[in-house]
Amino acid sequence: MATHRISIKNMVCDRCKRVVAEELQKLGYTVHQVNLGEAEVSASEGNPDLEQIREMLESNGFELLDDRKTQLIEKVKLAVIELVREAGESDLHINTSDYIAEKLDLDYNYVSSLFSASEGITIEKYLILQRIELVKELLVYDELSLKEIAYKLGYSSVAHLSNQFKKVTGLTPSHFKKIKSDKRKTLDRVQE
Repeated sequence: MATHRISIKNMVCDRCKRVVAEELQKLGYTVHQVNLGEAEVSASEGNPDLEQIREMLESNGFELLDDRKTQLIEKVKLAVIELVREAGESDLHINTSDYIAEKLDLDYNYVSSLFSASEGITIEKYLILQRIELVKELLVYDELSLKEIAYKLGYSSVAHLSNQFKKVTGLTPSHFKKIKSDKRKTLDRVQE
């Protein structure tokens, strides 16, 4: 029984991994591993039915990625999300280009050009948008002060965080905290 790797768009959390694994099992596939952006499966007979998998993924808000460039763009997005959401305090000042190049084992200039051409924004801008979404999340949870959030996310100061937040959202963090409508976007919709 051969193992097949399937690349999947819009997987951004552990819940996504669980849903994909469960749904693939319901379709009768043996699931060997599910990570953000991909799953390894085998079928009891022959190759997996990609059309069946595509329909299942789309019904759950995911998308099957077929071509290499699209898969690479998705890997860049996942690496950025991982950098923003899972970086420890020692990783706060990692050079983004070095991190992406090492994570994907590719030349950063190539990856950056491909990402910009495909997505219409730079990787750095995408990183900023992801950081701001995390700031929004932390503000909504109301467990940390703005100073603690700035420190946690590696901002040089509260003023730097506030300026970047206002530039992206049009609101100050304190004003954002007061309003209750349309606070957050799902991670796969951050650049829209």
